[in-house]
Amino acid sequence: MLYLLSNIVKGAVRVSGKKQILCLLLVFAALSGCAPQKEASNSANTITVWHWMTDREPAFRELAKRYEAKTGIKVRFELYAPSEEYSQKVRAAAQGVNLPDIFGILGEKMDFASFIKAGHVLNLYNYMAADNFKWRDRFYAKALAVNEFPSGNTYGVPPGYYAVPIDVMTIQMLYNKELLKKLNSEPPKNLQELIDIGKKIKAAKMQGLVSGWGEIALIDCFANNYAFNIMGKDKVLATIKGKVPYTDPDWIRVFSLFKEMQENGVFANGLVTMINKNAEQLFANGRAVFAFNGSWCVNVYKGMNPDLSYGVMLPPKASDKYPMSIWGGAGSSFMVNARAKNKEEAVKFLEWLTDKEQQTYLSEATNNLPANKESVSALSEMMAQFAQGIDSSTHPNVWGVSEFTPVLEAFDKGIQSIIIGEKTPEQVASDVQRIKERELAKKK
Repeated sequence: MLYLLSNIVKGAVRVSGKKQILCLLLVFAALSGCAPQKEASNSANTITVWHWMTDREPAFRELAKRYEAKTGIKVRFELYAPSEEYSQKVRAAAQGVNLPDIFGILGEKMDFASFIKAGHVLNLYNYMAADNFKWRDRFYAKALAVNEFPSGNTYGVPPGYYAVPIDVMTIQMLYNKELLKKLNSEPPKNLQELIDIGKKIKAAKMQGLVSGWGEIALIDCFANNYAFNIMGKDKVLATIKGKVPYTDPDWIRVFSLFKEMQENGVFANGLVTMINKNAEQLFANGRAVFAFNGSWCVNVYKGMNPDLSYGVMLPPKASDKYPMSIWGGAGSSFMVNARAKNKEEAVKFLEWLTDKEQQTYLSEATNNLPANKESVSALSEMMAQFAQGIDSSTHPNVWGVSEFTPVLEAFDKGIQSIIIGEKTPEQVASDVQRIKERELAKKK
């Protein structure tokens, strides 16, 4: 998530505060392209890596030791957390043209493109293409696609691969096996079965689905799953392009799903104000039947409750017309500073880091899905279930179009208002379309 969906920031995080940070990143990255050029101050035998991944820090340090023992090159991982602090650090370094050898960008494709056009990111295509694309072909194609800008892309970026995925993720539904058994139910395969289970949950005064819907991004993800299922990818993208209104009957159907699920007990109490950490605690402690979360949760649940018995599934389909598409692809990615003195060594390190042995270790140590598809055979049962969703995955950063931020905020907050009964699906559709038309008019 990119910049790509790292925990909740993995991919398209749309909380307004974080949006402000991403906008600042865009501005400072563009400005720094015109600033006096300075080099990152690293010694010739040291590679500096900035990251935000607290859960991976011990594993990164171990891998750094192994790499130094193998090559004599020291790798210095520097952790800046939480993600807001990391983003501010990158912003300041971009302004001063003093980024480290290797870093990541927490943002959307537009933010990524702005860094590239400002000269901060090395095009890795020629390295990936060496030895008949030996390096490129070790990755899941959908993971690498998040970091690719193809020919003729709308961002005006020269074609190429500009980052290396170090892990992948999928966001799916989870179910508590013991609670479903108490309800005499099996994992639902379609929406009607989910609604029927919701009625049982409501009658038993249990809690249904928990997720970080107070943080908005996961609402957007869940809604997009059903939009793709109900109307297909082409119509969803046509809507983003302004060719289909949000008042279209298919979008009304998507909005109505949230009303239907809420009324029938599918959603847990307080869902719209819930942060994901609280949602994870509720599910891990056996207090919710369902959860909607990303593959990173395997490590989280293991720490909270190692004995938790749960399974992973795609969201139950609402239509047989189109397949269910889930968000997935590259979870976290690293890019090379195009101005770094040690950029060649940095590329060599990333190639080593993404080889099978290192990817297998990183996956086992952190319970994240490896970006190297050759490492999948070593996955635990739960991680393998998440990995199976890769074939059904999509990601906003590969769609080639992006929705206006005010439209996204109206869309996601509108769904919150449907769940708490403040607005009808039709009212939300109208509100979102009005903002969409306003934003389109600004571009004319």
